[in-house]
Amino acid sequence: MTDEKRIKLFSTHPHPCSYFDDREAKTLFVDPDIAVSSSLYSLLSQRGFRRSGNHYYRPNCEGCQQCIPCRVPVAEFTFSRNQRKLFNRNADLTVVATRELSTQAYGLYERYINARHTDGDMYPADPEQFASFITEGRSDTRYIHFYDNDRLISVAVSDPVEDGVSAIYTFYDPDDRRRSLGKYAVLWQIMQCQQRNLPYVYLGYWIRDCNKMRYKTNYRPIELLMSQRWIRLN
Repeated sequence: MTDEKRIKLFSTHPHPCSYFDDREAKTLFVDPDIAVSSSLYSLLSQRGFRRSGNHYYRPNCEGCQQCIPCRVPVAEFTFSRNQRKLFNRNADLTVVATRELSTQAYGLYERYINARHTDGDMYPADPEQFASFITEGRSDTRYIHFYDNDRLISVAVSDPVEDGVSAIYTFYDPDDRRRSLGKYAVLWQIMQCQQRNLPYVYLGYWIRDCNKMRYKTNYRPIELLMSQRWIRLN
């Protein structure tokens, strides 16, 4: 039996939407008893699924299509003037990609969530929630650590898939605004894929009417999954 034929999906009951206060959401989850291989994970990414800890999911809301999967075709990506400046501004950072998280990571995550996401469902941060979201899931996950000298200032969680990488999450020093560390982590992953001749960086969901999720179309060209087809925006 192929990976695709083994997929079983379950839907949640309606629950409060994480992005719009006046809406309810529904989510499709892959059966948690299925072992998600690298090839199946790649197929799920191509179909708009994301990973959170041990769970693979996709929005399935009635009457709302705001959450649109997006990915950057890195071979055609070109830096804007501001993105080039941002990349150069962070050239002094040391980057270390490992399969193990630094012991400094939780403290950084806690500061980030408690400063930047007080209105979200991850607030307040706690070690159990951190483990279920960040450290559990896959053995091949890469934790990309960004250091300013010896001080950890950002961590990007990144999964390899067969046609690139899936950028899962980034957290960083909430007081360091000059570096724009979230944007830099995306650019760094795009550059790595370009150097390794990998086609895509999957960025999760673009949400036009949500300020926190609208930024993703700043990386051009970008592809949006609409009506089961990837549509390119230049």
